[in-house]
Amino acid sequence: MCGCGGRVCCDCEDFTDCLILLGVVAALVVVAGVVIVAVIFGGPLRHVRITVEDASLTRFALVNATTTTALAYNLTVALAVRNPNWAIAIKHNKPLEAAYSFDGQQFERVQVADAGDKLGARKTVVYHLASGSEGRPVGLGNAGEAEFRKENATGVFELELAVTGKFKYTLRKTKCKIEATCPLKLQLPAPGATAVVVFQKVDCELAKSDDKYC
Repeated sequence: MCGCGGRVCCDCEDFTDCLILLGVVAALVVVAGVVIVAVIFGGPLRHVRITVEDASLTRFALVNATTTTALAYNLTVALAVRNPNWAIAIKHNKPLEAAYSFDGQQFERVQVADAGDKLGARKTVVYHLASGSEGRPVGLGNAGEAEFRKENATGVFELELAVTGKFKYTLRKTKCKIEATCPLKLQLPAPGATAVVVFQKVDCELAKSDDKYC
């Protein structure tokens, strides 16, 4: 037994074991802290993920215009942006934008998120976008108009959604670009049809960054 000022207060072996255990726990805490700091400040980051969860096209037609081809359309998209990093949030330094194209020609551009908006670690936000026009000019040319007639005959249109922006990971100074492309195949409902057109989720392809911190 161990004496403590003339009193019996503890067992020597138990006290030694406690000190060893506390030392091991303290060492593990230090190692864990070093690992966390290394991951946050110097380790690899997982890029944002962008998917199109749903999309529908209820109108897509060529309309008469005095000087150029014009498109009339009604288009809705549910665009999901996910931050897969477990401890790091992101902040948009520029507005996040989405642009729609047909046969390589852009016909619509919308703002998805404002500059300054944040997306927390392991969080996903779904943006519901709705676009429409009675006659938006678009430079399709003869080749584009021919492609339109070809796809119109099938009722399925191939569009491309391009997502662009710039953001910064919290605790880091590097500003990273977002450049993603999402190919969409959208079926135009037949006149009078009551069946719901089923959309298959699309994983957008992100351009690779040369910056190792992005």
